[in-house]
Amino acid sequence: MPILDRFDLSGRTAIVTGAGSNLGREMSLALAEAGADIVGVGRRPEPLEETGAMVRDHGRRYLARSTDVTDSSDVNAMVAEAIAEFGTIEILVNNAGGGSAGRGKTLSELTDEDWHEGINTNLTSAFFCSRAVVEHFVEHGFGRIINVTSGWGYRGARHRFMYPISKAGVISLTKALAMSYARENIRASCIAPGAFPHELTPEVENRSGLQPAGRFGRLEEIGPLAVFLASDASEYLSGETVLIDGGAIAAGLTPAGMVPATGEAN
Repeated sequence: MPILDRFDLSGRTAIVTGAGSNLGREMSLALAEAGADIVGVGRRPEPLEETGAMVRDHGRRYLARSTDVTDSSDVNAMVAEAIAEFGTIEILVNNAGGGSAGRGKTLSELTDEDWHEGINTNLTSAFFCSRAVVEHFVEHGFGRIINVTSGWGYRGARHRFMYPISKAGVISLTKALAMSYARENIRASCIAPGAFPHELTPEVENRSGLQPAGRFGRLEEIGPLAVFLASDASEYLSGETVLIDGGAIAAGLTPAGMVPATGEAN
């Protein structure tokens, strides 16, 4: 098979959570450009429809499904609707998440609600979606699960518990999925983005020089990696987390890769 043909996703359908904006939208568009039809999942209908118009511009089919990915019954209904619409689902991208729960609180200040919000938003949502599609994947003898974690999943942070804990759990979930379903031709992988600002304000831009690469990630740079992990080009890759952070974790100081302006570690 010619090498570029291995990246072709024609005839496949991908569910992408958090598809209405930012990284989720970029991955949806990249998968569509590679040939996949898209099920765009999120809470807000309007951004999902905006993504849908862009997907259709690539000549691909699109289903927008407003879904609470922390509600298992809603997730199950979404997957059933997607299968009814497209016949089969081959790719799941668990991108939905958030980092505000309990931020800045000490351990003793964290409430039960903070804990559940943080875990549910980032980890439980990926678990529910994976569980909802896995038997369909097994039945058809094929499946690709791509989970989105964060550099924070590798490191601790002062008085920031929920986001690092839940994102570390996503990495472990990926490994468990990969090990459990390898012989059913189901591959699970993880993307760990570094700093990909949604909006480059002057204040944010002023910090870009502290990154090892001298700049932040651009949203469109996430798409090619998602296509690779969804495609036959990554056939023997499973259970791994791919860092796409311009060398931030390699810098070794913080998950954001911040280094002193002199380039010297302290």
